[in-house]
Amino acid sequence: MNRRRFFQSTALAGAALATTRVSSLHGQDAPSRKLRVGIMGLGRGKGHIRGYQGVPNVEIAYVCDIDDARLAEGVRLVKSKQSKDPVAVKDFRRILDDPNIDALSIAAPNYWHAPATILACRAGKHVYVEKPGSHNAYESKLMVKVARETDRKVQMGTQRRSYPSMIEGIRRLHEGVIGKVLYSRCYYNNLRPNIGRIEPSTPPDSLDYDLWQGPTPERPYSKNLVHYNWHWRWHYGGGELANNGVHALDVARWGLAVDYPSRVSYMGNRYHHDDDQQTPDTGVAQFDFGDKGAMWEGSSCHPRKPEALPFVSFYGEGGTAHFSSAGFTFYDEKGKELEKNPGQAGDVPHFQNFCDAIRQGVPLNQSIESGQISAMWCHLGNISLRSGTVLEVDPDNGTIKDNPKAMEFWKREYREGWDKVMS
Repeated sequence: MNRRRFFQSTALAGAALATTRVSSLHGQDAPSRKLRVGIMGLGRGKGHIRGYQGVPNVEIAYVCDIDDARLAEGVRLVKSKQSKDPVAVKDFRRILDDPNIDALSIAAPNYWHAPATILACRAGKHVYVEKPGSHNAYESKLMVKVARETDRKVQMGTQRRSYPSMIEGIRRLHEGVIGKVLYSRCYYNNLRPNIGRIEPSTPPDSLDYDLWQGPTPERPYSKNLVHYNWHWRWHYGGGELANNGVHALDVARWGLAVDYPSRVSYMGNRYHHDDDQQTPDTGVAQFDFGDKGAMWEGSSCHPRKPEALPFVSFYGEGGTAHFSSAGFTFYDEKGKELEKNPGQAGDVPHFQNFCDAIRQGVPLNQSIESGQISAMWCHLGNISLRSGTVLEVDPDNGTIKDNPKAMEFWKREYREGWDKVMS
């Protein structure tokens, strides 16, 4: 990523703001207006392609990835359902340079989420950004600020907010089907393998590793880093809490009808493998709200099959609710089943809602303002773990109270040039 290209592209994106805004807002209330989107990151981004393909009158105009093979696969997947070929690019800023693009859909690694969202909003584009939407607490606050300032629609990819079955289940919870809800427990289990200890090496020619690193300070390439295991290194990811934990914790926050906690702790470690992973494979995060509470327990390297734990549980004064990944079951306080809906998972409703928000002005099911409150739970949990402290938090805004050691992890450093974007 050379600095000249960076500053040229950023300037163009800023200069295109007024033109793109006109294009994006023209005919906003017309449900039939075609939307043109670009998709950044073609791992999880393949799910974005399928999601938009399920929404009427959406053209996937660009696909973007720094890996040649992924880029070719993205083009093939789009062409399988769309008559017009997408433009394939490695640098997402080329998408922002196009005044006829309505939205950027971001499925790149966590450390790209906020910088790409901020540049897209400043270029007048609407944004769909995958969870957690930010790499750290500072980015979380900044991207919400920029989205508000630019008046862009920014949807975060915690897609259960758009599942009809989940909407129904949370509505019933709020109606009091199990009485006043007091506590929620969330679980994540997996059988992730040992990734080994691997010495730095030269990246393959098919991978633009310099561009992959993007806004992060440079680090050597290793074969067990790209494309997924960056999640387990603090420089790039937020561990399992910010990876899968945010999905369950968002449901917990939704059901409890709370925002920021007043106290946060997270304890855990790497117990299963001696490898290059830095983030915990096992741990418990706890969130206290005074009159309500929540916890998340992760076990990334042991699936704990005999335990058959629910995705999210709620405990009320009159019973219990178990939420699976898509549906729910309610029980009275003696364990008798009251209601059940197994539900159905799928990305399309969330993408449909995003497109409806752009075209018709309907409310987003998971605006970046709401989504980043759930992301902040994860950031605060990771700050507690890394600082070795229990955090006292201002429940009005999620900021940490009087804890200099914890505040060392509030923000990261950025590569030259990107520090100007992230300010």
